[in-house]
Amino acid sequence: MANARDALLDAALAALTHRPWSAIRMADVAAAARVSRQTLYNEFGSKEGLARALVRREADTYLQGVRTLLAAPAPPGHNIAAVAEWIVTRAAVRPLLRALLTGAWNERLPEPRPARPGARPAPVPAQRRADAGPPAPGELVAQTVACAGERWAAGCELAVRLALSHVVAPPPPVTLRPPEPDGGHHEPEGAHAAPEGQWAEPESWSPMTPAITRLIETILSVETTSPRKTIP
Repeated sequence: MANARDALLDAALAALTHRPWSAIRMADVAAAARVSRQTLYNEFGSKEGLARALVRREADTYLQGVRTLLAAPAPPGHNIAAVAEWIVTRAAVRPLLRALLTGAWNERLPEPRPARPGARPAPVPAQRRADAGPPAPGELVAQTVACAGERWAAGCELAVRLALSHVVAPPPPVTLRPPEPDGGHHEPEGAHAAPEGQWAEPESWSPMTPAITRLIETILSVETTSPRKTIP
């Protein structure tokens, strides 16, 4: 039932773009995925089980993306900088990943806890893994760093933490210039205008500045005197 499981997870994720998790009904998820409610409960056991599976898949998809980038035929420093870029861009558009990486959950998202001790194991192997609970931010960072291998672990951790600082830090607010005397108006400085109370979106999303990317690559290119040749 892998296809049904993915369809249900896709439907739950799509519902999150419009409604908070507390307002999402299992019946609506099943209907959107075009499967029966019984199939939904067979796969996940409960809404809490669905939340655990949704967050677990987000973490797994993220880590697979990290592995893919690190395996590219390019210098390791370039690949690690690419991972930092990717973390920022993906976290910007995927609230679940942003919460996983930072621990900053909110009322709109599911914040699943592990299945209670002594609970009957789920019959679906993928759900048994999900029921163990999502990785904590530090654990997910450690798993990311481990993907780079021992030699590049220190450099990868540096790049990941630089990326996370960019994820956590809010962008500057939009500055609106006063109207022109002729009745015209200026565009906001640095971005298009946004609805009141929201940050504006830049014209072209370039999350990490080229200077930071060059800094990461330069640091990672340094040969140290350490026998392991990792960054001290």
